[in-house]
Amino acid sequence: MSTRDYLEKDYYKVLGVPKDAKPDEIKKAYRKLARESHPDANKGDADAEARFKEVSEAYDVLSDASRRKEYDDARSLFGSGGGGFRVPGGAGPGAGGFPFDLGDLFGGAGGAGGAPNGAGGLGDVLGGIFGRAGAAGRAQQPRRGADIESEVTLSFTDAVDGATVPLRMSSDKPCPACRGTGGRDGQMPTTCPTCHGTGQTSRSQGSFALSEPCRDCKGRGLKAEDPCPVCHGSGRAVGTSVLNVRIPAGVQDGQRIRLKGKGGKGERGGPAGDLIVLVHVTPHAVFGRSGDNLTLTVPVTVAEAALGAQVAVPTLGGAPVTLKLAAGTANGRTLRVRGKGATRKDGSRGDLLVTVEVVVPQKLDGKAREALEAFRDATAGEDPRAGLLAAARAGER
Repeated sequence: MSTRDYLEKDYYKVLGVPKDAKPDEIKKAYRKLARESHPDANKGDADAEARFKEVSEAYDVLSDASRRKEYDDARSLFGSGGGGFRVPGGAGPGAGGFPFDLGDLFGGAGGAGGAPNGAGGLGDVLGGIFGRAGAAGRAQQPRRGADIESEVTLSFTDAVDGATVPLRMSSDKPCPACRGTGGRDGQMPTTCPTCHGTGQTSRSQGSFALSEPCRDCKGRGLKAEDPCPVCHGSGRAVGTSVLNVRIPAGVQDGQRIRLKGKGGKGERGGPAGDLIVLVHVTPHAVFGRSGDNLTLTVPVTVAEAALGAQVAVPTLGGAPVTLKLAAGTANGRTLRVRGKGATRKDGSRGDLLVTVEVVVPQKLDGKAREALEAFRDATAGEDPRAGLLAAARAGER
């Protein structure tokens, strides 16, 4: 793109973030927009493809601290948008200088409007700032591969203990027929004559200049004279591969795991993107999860809760353990079994939290009924609701 296009583009607006956005906010916004507009999710949608390129371009600048500073400084110095920029302190009428037409301001040296004696003028001064913004140069620079998102569903036990799972992925890769060149039999492409290697074409619409991917090279900046019949000159193909991914122990439902360099292949020697795996965990029939602790509800009889008992309870993937219930254990009380929970990042394990549930019998035979009636008569003087009634009456006063 031209320097004018670079200055007039509001990358913050493209990503929908404020100008003081933190790096994490920028990354989060980019990921969301990239997923929505990724070509793999919008087959044949040229608008989505253009939007994806625009979002990627904005992220390339704003995710790099030095490039973001250059971009902010330049827009602060020369203004943004509109039909012309104002140079602070420039000669001419007005206290702040005077507006320049961007074509003259950033024009090449020499010729009409150029600097005298072959000097580069202001365009050369800005070269250090916008050197990386020139798309002709950037078209040849390495480009990082796209991040790929995938999902995996684990059993409750595998999530606690960790597991290695195969993931089948579809991702963009160099076309095997032309080895990524886009030309028949690997013929090397040349700079696209339409966009001059920028991958973008611009058209004026009133006071605005609109950029869109070059239709001749499809935004690549390079064009093969004899296109590859397999990829039709794009140099890219969709490949399917199976990757064995190790899911660490203790992963939780909804957690995302990032695997560096396992995403889409880079272009022109650029690094590969990352693979982001969204983990789903199926619930267990008996155990639950609370952070690094496992939870379990164990039913006990009225007699066991009242008199105390030794109760065997299961553990996940291990032998049962025996818990000692003290006499008079209340319903809902939680007991802790150390080291029988989920695996933590440091390799230690959380605890098993056992909640007591007193089960009231639904049917009683003659002896059981007589025993309970005798118990009722023996404890007739005890009223567990006496304090409740007294507190209620006190609150009415």
